[in-house]
Amino acid sequence: MLTIGVDVGGTSVRAGVVDQHGEILETNRVPTPSGGPELNAAIAGTVRALSDRYPVVGVGLAVAGFVSEDRRVVRFAPHLAWRHVAVADELAERLGLPVVLEHDANAAAIAEHRFGAAAGARVAALVAIGTGIGAALVIDGQVFRGARGVAPELGHLRVVPDGRQCSCGKRGCLERYCSGTALAATAAELLRGSSEPSALRELAEPTGVDVANAAGAGDPLARRAVDDLARWLGEGLALVADVYDPEVVVIAGGVSASAHLYLDAAREHYAAMITGAGHRPLADVVVAHHGDPAAMIGAATLAREHVLHVPKASSGG
Repeated sequence: MLTIGVDVGGTSVRAGVVDQHGEILETNRVPTPSGGPELNAAIAGTVRALSDRYPVVGVGLAVAGFVSEDRRVVRFAPHLAWRHVAVADELAERLGLPVVLEHDANAAAIAEHRFGAAAGARVAALVAIGTGIGAALVIDGQVFRGARGVAPELGHLRVVPDGRQCSCGKRGCLERYCSGTALAATAAELLRGSSEPSALRELAEPTGVDVANAAGAGDPLARRAVDDLARWLGEGLALVADVYDPEVVVIAGGVSASAHLYLDAAREHYAAMITGAGHRPLADVVVAHHGDPAAMIGAATLAREHVLHVPKASSGG
């Protein structure tokens, strides 16, 4: 049974035909339009380019935004044009296929739980570290979404009162200290606060990638910035463990590509900060298996499960 997973991002719409084993057979990509109607049309066109070639039975959309409890409506997506739009129903009507929505971190967590680093875990958390932090929780094979479909927003737990300003409106959120953006901000603070030699001084505005690359090359200042990220990741993992007690935590997102620079130190901070340190089992903290395509794979998997469990009479949406 083939389904299509669509990762709807701020810069591109990526669709892939996915089989029941989580393997991607073919992909298609188009730029993300700025308008809502144009975005719906672009998604439909991207899906049709694949569904015309494969006998797909459903479509799943992974969206970086708030999705309603029934996974039919996008309530808010900060980098997309949708505001309280019944995206699933509109696309199902266009395509003649069942369509389900999911938060992109939840979709990635499903991919890792079904086919990747969290396979078989009864309680698994995913922490996606990129520009910010996305997070997801899978319990007994089911995504935990909370009462209103928006849990868990781990990146916006306030860890530093009156700390760095966050785009959410609060100050001191975890993602302001543990993300690609945070890595760049920490390096900038270190550069301003010392005259320590660093290759980063040759760059006008170093990015998180620049800092990670410099740290990998042995730059001491960049290394200190990465160590700071590791400390805050450890703090975040301890919070996750204290609240959810997962068997495994999967580290995903763009910053996971540099996990070899910080993950061991983060595990040490986590082990020291967890409540009952030294007297309770620790979660396995591992890097995601599927990487960037995970949201596509997870969305397609959820579409397949939706088709299998929804009665025929109501499977059109």
